[in-house]
Amino acid sequence: MDQVEKNKEEMLKLKTWAVVGVTPDEEKFGYKIYQKLKNHGYHVYAVNPKYDSVEGDIIYNSLKDLPEKPECVNIVVNPKVAKGVLEEVKALGIQYVWFQPGTFDEETIAHAEEAGLNIVYYDCVLVALG
Repeated sequence: MDQVEKNKEEMLKLKTWAVVGVTPDEEKFGYKIYQKLKNHGYHVYAVNPKYDSVEGDIIYNSLKDLPEKPECVNIVVNPKVAKGVLEEVKALGIQYVWFQPGTFDEETIAHAEEAGLNIVYYDCVLVALG
């Protein structure tokens, strides 16, 4: 089993997640991933400075605004925004980051690896959770 598969297995066992890029738009992945995690019993925080709430849940402006530190961060934003999120992840000491397809570039992945983070990319949480 390679490191990414090992990271994926470990992450799916963690119960407190933040999804960065949550949206109230039911057609978008930010919404679908947030709901899928909640429906599978995860404690999930929504993060997106553009919105206030999703289905009655608070959407926080940033990771540092959350009431507790998530164990894993799922990224559903473009690579440019993802780089800023990585800075917050490092500052908060979060170890696990799951990049949804299309949310990273080589530079982002290199940056995450240099920071010593446990990462998953090319895999979708929706697929992993069935």
